[in-house]
Amino acid sequence: MTTATSAPHVLVVETSGLGDRGYIAHDGVHAIVIDPQRDTDRVEQLIAEHGLTVTHVGETHIHNDYVNGGYQFAKTHGAQYMVPAGVELSYLAESNVTAVGDGDSFRVGDLDVAVVHTPGHTPHHISFAVSRDKHPGAVFTGGSLLYGTVGRPDLVAPDLTVKQAHDQWHSAHKLADGLADDTAIFPTHGFGSFCSSIQTEGVQTSIGQEKGINPALTQVEGDFVEMVLAGLDVFPAYYAHMGPANAAGPAPVDLSLPALADPAELRRRVADGEWVVDLRSREIFAAGHVPGSINFDLNGAFVNYLGWMIPWGTPVTLLGSTKEQVAAAQRELVRIGIDRPAAHAVGGPEAWVQAGEPTDEIRRVDFDELAKEWKKNPAALVIDTRQILEWESGHVAGAIFIPFYEVLDRMSEIPTEQDVFVYCGSGYRASAVASLLQHHGYDNVIHVDDSFANAAGAGLSIVSETPPAREPGWTWTASRANVRTYGPARAHIQ
Repeated sequence: MTTATSAPHVLVVETSGLGDRGYIAHDGVHAIVIDPQRDTDRVEQLIAEHGLTVTHVGETHIHNDYVNGGYQFAKTHGAQYMVPAGVELSYLAESNVTAVGDGDSFRVGDLDVAVVHTPGHTPHHISFAVSRDKHPGAVFTGGSLLYGTVGRPDLVAPDLTVKQAHDQWHSAHKLADGLADDTAIFPTHGFGSFCSSIQTEGVQTSIGQEKGINPALTQVEGDFVEMVLAGLDVFPAYYAHMGPANAAGPAPVDLSLPALADPAELRRRVADGEWVVDLRSREIFAAGHVPGSINFDLNGAFVNYLGWMIPWGTPVTLLGSTKEQVAAAQRELVRIGIDRPAAHAVGGPEAWVQAGEPTDEIRRVDFDELAKEWKKNPAALVIDTRQILEWESGHVAGAIFIPFYEVLDRMSEIPTEQDVFVYCGSGYRASAVASLLQHHGYDNVIHVDDSFANAAGAGLSIVSETPPAREPGWTWTASRANVRTYGPARAHIQ
């Protein structure tokens, strides 16, 4: 990944479902594993393929978007577990756990690893600068300096958001000033993760490249902080459970398939209020599905949206076309702490519903059809289920704003006696919401399965909103309740 022959070798472990990456840095024999996800069998495979011995495992921070795999992986390999200093962790007294902070260093075979305190994403955040023979090497920046952006600063506590935005600017400059321009940057977030303040694309970058494109390094501090705060939207509700799980020391995972459920059991689980999740595409789901099942297409941002919408602790049963589809979904759920599905079933509705019992359907329309039907039936309700910044930038005039993550709490606002059209940005989230409403007895819900970019062309009026201006001494926050608000720090809604 770097041009110098003496530079450390880096292997990338991609977790596209969460938009994250973990890494293996090695000298050809010895390795350090950085920010591994919980399903470490992928890491084990790479270690074996390259004939490596893992001597160290490092965490750049106590993660908010996934349950880490480092704690158990270090135990398995008898490796030293390097964690950020200054954090309360239940396992700090264990013999293989070492808390490290700014200026600390250690060796991994022929590699030199320097620890750099880079607060901003979290107060305790560290980066690992890895070099060999004093050549510029690589820096593993976690949620600090990302590709063209930085990690979001609002995940720890609302009253720290502004300070941490400033900290991100200073941490970026600390890395840029302290490392050579051709030092390769390997961030954990920024590839679709909600931990990134701005979503960017890229496959590789360096300190020198970021000096020319990253706002943290091209803008003055005040302008950068304003830009970061203005771009923050709400983050997934399941994040609240990730930090405590990581601080407690995550348990080993079991990826074997759960018990097989027959049609009678599926019906019972739905009746008991459990979530029976259909992993098939929204088009196939709409044509026929188990009554009461909820649609999260595995080929979309499955784990982010399911984890965000589900009441935490609700049992989950997975329905897939194949065992492989179920296993893939189970792997993604483990990463956010939903350790064992209650049951599973494979095939299709013909195998999931008892003979003679009907399946359910959901009608799908595009924005052209919505415009025509709404004109004929103006009493119909149109719900925009997107996120706050999407709504503010433009929405259908006359629609009501109920983000997908608020639907369960706001069902009293949704009538049962008239048609309810549900739209989002692409149709994915709207399918989840429509199926969730049907799960709760709404038989009048219609899924607008279309790109929002087509709404204006269908003749629907699009209006936007300007966020309220901030006054001196006031600060910004997006609350977990998804109410975007500007107000004094003491008045944060949580």
